[in-house]
Amino acid sequence: MSDRAALLKGIRAWLVFFVVCLVLSGATAFPLVHELHWTEDLLRALSVPDHLPALMDWIVRVRQGLDVVDAEHPFVLYGTDWLAFAHLVIAVAFYGPYRDPVRNIWVVEFAMIACAGIIPLALVCGPLRGIPFWWTVIDMSFGVFGVLPLYVVRRRIKRLEALTAADTPAAADTPAAAAT
Repeated sequence: MSDRAALLKGIRAWLVFFVVCLVLSGATAFPLVHELHWTEDLLRALSVPDHLPALMDWIVRVRQGLDVVDAEHPFVLYGTDWLAFAHLVIAVAFYGPYRDPVRNIWVVEFAMIACAGIIPLALVCGPLRGIPFWWTVIDMSFGVFGVLPLYVVRRRIKRLEALTAADTPAAADTPAAAAT
């Protein structure tokens, strides 16, 4: 296998990994009410309240809030449906870099910027919405962990770009360049 083919295979594998994570992250925004009930039941079964009472208190508070919203104002949860949809739409954008990484590196760079944007958003909006700081840190970790595979992909795309440029004749050797 050539260096170019190996790089392309690695880029595509990382992109698939990132897209799967993005889709799973988005898909979990649809059934929030049910997920919080399952999470609370699981944490109780694992004796989490005994070891991490603050976490359990937070999960119970969020679950209770979602129960009220679901019962009295279900239209509010429509916002999380749109959040889920946005994750799925963004995942589709990665077909471009999967197909032609060098030409579509901008999608990867855009996603890296979005990952960086998670941190100030969480730091500003978390306290405004009464989110505990430790949960804000968890939210920020999505940006940190999201940017890692994207960084790997970007580096590999840059290497692929350099290999592709080395495989093509120099621009100065083309007839159009000689005529100028």
